[in-house]
Amino acid sequence: MVTVEFLGPIQIDKKEFDVKSVRELKDELHKIPELEDWLESLAIAVNDKIIDSLDTPLKDGDHVVLLPPVCGG
Repeated sequence: MVTVEFLGPIQIDKKEFDVKSVRELKDELHKIPELEDWLESLAIAVNDKIIDSLDTPLKDGDHVVLLPPVCGG
């Protein structure tokens, strides 16, 4: 199982998914209506490292963080 944490204004509690890649995870995330507006703009970190490929493999125990875009000043 992979643990997914949602940061910032995404008001969803941590969830666990049985997936083998970030692509599979994203397919599962599309099933959560509250994420619909966020999915195309999220940065994804796997075990504290930002990834840029949906083909990134995931293994049991990985920690994924979904980071919405932020603005600063």
